[in-house]
Amino acid sequence: MTRVIAVANQKGGVGKTTTSISLAACLAESRKKTLLVDLDAQGNATSGLGIDKSSLACCMYDVLINNTELDSIIQPTAWKNLWVAPATMNLAGAEIDLIEKKNPANALKKHLGKVKENYDYILIDCPPSLSFLTINALTAADGVLVPLQCEFYALEGMAQLLNTVDRIRQSSNPDLTIDGIVMTMADSRTHLSNDVVEQVRTHFPDLLYKTVIPRSVRLGEAPSYGQPITVYDPHGKAAEAYRALAREVKRRGR
Repeated sequence: MTRVIAVANQKGGVGKTTTSISLAACLAESRKKTLLVDLDAQGNATSGLGIDKSSLACCMYDVLINNTELDSIIQPTAWKNLWVAPATMNLAGAEIDLIEKKNPANALKKHLGKVKENYDYILIDCPPSLSFLTINALTAADGVLVPLQCEFYALEGMAQLLNTVDRIRQSSNPDLTIDGIVMTMADSRTHLSNDVVEQVRTHFPDLLYKTVIPRSVRLGEAPSYGQPITVYDPHGKAAEAYRALAREVKRRGR
C-alpha cells in the first residue's frame, strides 16, 4: 500500500524541505518508488532535486487550480526511483484561487488518488504556514512527519499544528495520524540541543523518532548543487542520519 506523508511545520527554518528531499532520496535509495510533491511556492524541493523551475510549463498550481493531470507534470530526477511534482512561484496564487473551487480542501487528494498506485511513498513538502495548501496536504495524507529544530522555541507552534490535525480528522480525514517528530539541526556538543531533545521526548514520548539529524554544513550546501545529501555527501553524518530516519519511517508505516 502506498503511504502518503505530509512533512509539515508552520514554523520556517526547521529543516522541513531538507527533510523532505533527504528522506525521499533515502527511500528511493532503498528501492522504494518515491514521489516528492512540492507544495511550497518557493519551489525549493523542486530545485533541490535538480529540476530547473524556469523550464517548466506547468506545476502544482495547474494541477490544483486548472485540473491539469498530476501525472503530466511529474518530473523524473537523475536518481532511480525518485520523482518530483514541481512547484514554481505560480503556486503562491493557489491560496486565493482554491477558495473559489468546490471542496477546495480535497483538491490534492483527488489528484493523488489517480497516481498513488505508481509509488510506494508519496511525500508532500508543505509551506511554512497552516495555509490552505497545508490543509490540502493534511487532507490527502495518511500521516504527518514534523521536523523540529533543536532550539529554544522548538515546541512553539506544536499545539497549533496538533489542533489543526485534530480539526482535519473531524472534518475530512478521520484516519490522519502523527507519524512522528524528528529533531533537526542538532549539535550534540551543546547543552541546548540535548535539553531540547529531552524536552520534546518528555512531551511526546511516543512520537519522537530515535534518529536525530545533526547540524551539517554539507547538508546546507547540497541544494545549491541540485543534489540530495545522499549524493552530495553520501558517507557523511547527515546522509547516514537520514538513512536511519528512512528505516524508522518504513518500520512505523507497516
